[in-house]
Amino acid sequence: MTVTASASGTRPRPAQTRLLVWAAALGVVLVVFLLQDSLPWAVNYPAEAIVPVADWISALMRWIKINLSWLTRSITAVLGVPLDFALDLLAKNFKIGHGADAYVLPRLSWIGICAAAFLAGHAAGGRKLGMLVGGCFLYIALFGQWTSAMLTLALISIAVPFCIATGLFVGIWAWRKPWAERLVVSPALDLMQTIPTFAYLIPMLLLFGNSPVSAMIATAIFATPPMVRATMLGLSRVPSEIDDFSEMAGCTARQKLWRVLLPSARPTLMVGVNQVIMLALNMVIIASMIGAGGLGYDVLLALRALKVGEAMEAGLAIVALAIALDRLSQVAANHAKGHVHRQVQPAFWRRNLTLAVAILIVTTLLGLFVPAFAAVPKAITFTTAPLWKAAVNWVTINFFDVIEAFRVALILNVLNPVRAFCESFPWLGAVFLLGLAGYQLSGLRLAALVAVLTAFCAVTGLWEKTMATVYLCGISAFIACLIGIPIGLMAARSDRFEKVITPVIDTLQVLPSFCFIIPVVMLFRVGDVTAMIATIAFAVVPAIRYTNHGIRQVPPALIEAAKVSGCTPRQTFFRVQLPLALPEIMLGVNQTILMALAMIIICAMVGTRDLGQEVFIALSKADSGRGIVAGLAIAFIGIVADRLFNAWTAKARARLG
Repeated sequence: MTVTASASGTRPRPAQTRLLVWAAALGVVLVVFLLQDSLPWAVNYPAEAIVPVADWISALMRWIKINLSWLTRSITAVLGVPLDFALDLLAKNFKIGHGADAYVLPRLSWIGICAAAFLAGHAAGGRKLGMLVGGCFLYIALFGQWTSAMLTLALISIAVPFCIATGLFVGIWAWRKPWAERLVVSPALDLMQTIPTFAYLIPMLLLFGNSPVSAMIATAIFATPPMVRATMLGLSRVPSEIDDFSEMAGCTARQKLWRVLLPSARPTLMVGVNQVIMLALNMVIIASMIGAGGLGYDVLLALRALKVGEAMEAGLAIVALAIALDRLSQVAANHAKGHVHRQVQPAFWRRNLTLAVAILIVTTLLGLFVPAFAAVPKAITFTTAPLWKAAVNWVTINFFDVIEAFRVALILNVLNPVRAFCESFPWLGAVFLLGLAGYQLSGLRLAALVAVLTAFCAVTGLWEKTMATVYLCGISAFIACLIGIPIGLMAARSDRFEKVITPVIDTLQVLPSFCFIIPVVMLFRVGDVTAMIATIAFAVVPAIRYTNHGIRQVPPALIEAAKVSGCTPRQTFFRVQLPLALPEIMLGVNQTILMALAMIIICAMVGTRDLGQEVFIALSKADSGRGIVAGLAIAFIGIVADRLFNAWTAKARARLG
């Protein structure tokens, strides 16, 4: 490319112009920082100008509670019917009648449920999957976590169908009405997926009380977005030939939707179902704080009392339940995609279903006469809590000096300096720089969005807490990328290594967020170091997955062309594969940041001092305004990061063609 010259000299190239603009912008921010004594309002947002958004939201919630209590009571009554039935069926006992004349029927037998789980896995994926799923439920029973696990499963069994149905209808509406998708659905989904889970609990607690219904509604709000997105994506990917054929066959609009388009989109819809199940399980654990009970409540109590053994056992029971549900839903999704070679005949399904129902009925009836069928006998249960406690004590005694030295060095040399820099960064400078980044990447609209969302964190009086969140999330995401991207590159270049690492990241992906905190608390106690390590472990998966996928999706023809041109394997990798995979890798970085942000908020339970702590305090005080505003600030951090990285990725894709 030649550079055009004129009489006045050489015109600067676009890259040079951008560099000059950014140098000038950073210079302006530096001047503001140096003149903070003269311009204090540009560094620290003035307290007298804070907008009382939290007070407005609290007043609105009080008005809703007073004037619309009839509506919340009606919703609670309606949703309580199926939820109470599921709780009685799986975790409690049915009571027929009242008072002394009431007759009690037992819940489903634990033996029957374990057998039914094995048959479900066997019908879906063969004997190996049946052994895995049945073994997960048997593990829960033998470790004495059965009742808590069934409370969790009962909530999921009602919340997941509700999420699927709601997500399906909203997705169909958004697909049919592009304006609704653009103006209503997409912004709502962005907020629902970036507002921290704790923030959902506060309005639910205020409106519906401390009850399983509140937990179920919060779970439904959190877990519905993947189904909406999967529905829109699946319907948009149906080939136009199928649409045309259905019209030629004389189908009405309703027949075309329900008999042609949705069945054709079933593979994508099943992926959405899998994501709904996993998010619902994760949210039910967190919703234990407002009355859900179950395994999440056990973990919460054990963490508060620093009983690491009990917390670990309850956490492993969550893992077992998550693995069972994830594998079943994954196999169903693969069946829908046609990726499973083993074809399951309807008669085989019916035989397994009939056998499972028969076993459940027989074992439950036997529970009336044989107590061992009704409840797991304590004689066959065992606990590993003393072993976990002994292991922690051994590590503490033998490696305390090393662990403590590492923790203190990390705090003094890395965390504290970065935190001090972030918390002292001028709010006006951050708004200016992020707005400039948005303008450079995508124009005025993105610049305005980013600037407004960033300014919200300052004008609501949460700037210091916001920057504390940014500091811990940024360090965690940076280290997660430093670990994940090289691992992804190694997996992309070695099939053997990929086979080793894939089960590891699959396991990390199904672990609920609570489970990452428990082992780290054992070793590092509470504080920012614990939060950082747990967040890195939770957020490293997207960096590995997207890097591996990005390298492997480079067209083979381009790699062959590089080899024909005489490139060595190293040159091919660094000059062809890596540049072409860069957009995918950056998407992985984006997802890593969002997952780190979500985990940082949960880490408020272990002593962090940021926006997560604001939400946590608001939850304990039922202060809806304070919690929702802090939740919105967290969501806006995620949205700003997401929009900027997506714009950068789109620009990189366009540049690479």
